[in-house]
Amino acid sequence: MQMIVNYPEQLPDALQQSSEQFEHEAKMAMAVKLYELKRISSGTAAALVGMERVEFLLSLHHYGVAVIDLTEHDLQSDFDNA
Repeated sequence: MQMIVNYPEQLPDALQQSSEQFEHEAKMAMAVKLYELKRISSGTAAALVGMERVEFLLSLHHYGVAVIDLTEHDLQSDFDNA
């Protein structure tokens, strides 16, 4: 499927990016946010932006998103079961 998003013609220039760079960044931001909200898996997010899963996971820090998001309870359970 395809989604079309209209944006002002001058927006990429204002961000000092090419149209291709801006569109990739917009897709990446959408994929990262959906992943962060646990709506999609890292594999699905990576496929959305056309990259490998590991590459996607390694790029999350650019968006302030942790690769592993354990709660204190989850972490304690891991320690207890180690």
